[in-house]
Amino acid sequence: MTLPLPSSTFGTSPVCAYTSLTRDGRPVTWPVTPYTGPRGTIDVSTGLTYPGKAERARRDPRVALLFEGDPVVLVQGRATVRDADLQANTDRYVRDSRAKVPDAFAGLPWFLLKRLTWYFARIYVEVTPERVTWWHGGDLTRAPLTWTCPPGTEAPASDPPPSGPPLPGRCAPPADWRPHARRARDLGRPIVSTVTGGLPVTVPARAFSATATGYELDLPAGVAAVPGPVCLTFHRHDPGMRWQENVVLLGTATVRGDDRLGVAIDRALPDWSLPEDRRLRTRSFLGHGRLLRRRVRAEAARRAQPVPKVRLGDR
Repeated sequence: MTLPLPSSTFGTSPVCAYTSLTRDGRPVTWPVTPYTGPRGTIDVSTGLTYPGKAERARRDPRVALLFEGDPVVLVQGRATVRDADLQANTDRYVRDSRAKVPDAFAGLPWFLLKRLTWYFARIYVEVTPERVTWWHGGDLTRAPLTWTCPPGTEAPASDPPPSGPPLPGRCAPPADWRPHARRARDLGRPIVSTVTGGLPVTVPARAFSATATGYELDLPAGVAAVPGPVCLTFHRHDPGMRWQENVVLLGTATVRGDDRLGVAIDRALPDWSLPEDRRLRTRSFLGHGRLLRRRVRAEAARRAQPVPKVRLGDR
């Protein structure tokens, strides 16, 4: 498949916003690292120990990817979930990480890296683009350009789902969204995800302001304001992906104009941020590791596979 933009638009970006849909059709958006797939797909991954992003896509393959830069690009497509070979996925993720974000694990000795199975064991999601919308120069006030895939384009089927019931959530949702909204003040403008015409739409807010119950948002040109469930994702990271901070808020949108939404926030999602401070970042990473290490064996067993090993190609 030939996309209307160079592959570097997608392949070199350290982060994109990935949106999948819950059972009741609510968009949920998290920052992930994208990779160029071998058959023209745009691939992202999630940890085997926190498979929600993949399981939502396996159940409902309608997904969206947002790339913020020059241009700003929205990709809407169909997802194919790959977890039938966890060892191959783990090997690929080691290669992908070393090539894309080498600074993220710089300085960590090999004996420590190979113990991070809970992190490197991965599920890949291959996204077949069906519609691409982009704003040249990142100018969200100008009408975007749009490309649609050739007729007959189809995404392959996902690998079979794992057996048995899913594991319980790794942590409880926050009781109050307001402290998370206060953290979000330092993270810049939010990414806004809605569902329009049966497809997830994920775009940067052109402008926003806080209210007592949530936010007022201006959408980019060419994006219609629609009522219904909405996800607001606040995110920032350093270029080498050594640290990142995320806040994800779910709510309900009402239309205030052709391109303006009012959002009443219902709740925040548990997030995993890696603070800029190295000491706090290490504590956060290792703390999550202690919790997630217990889940690797269970998730591998649900897929009737052994726990994968972290291997380097030259070892």
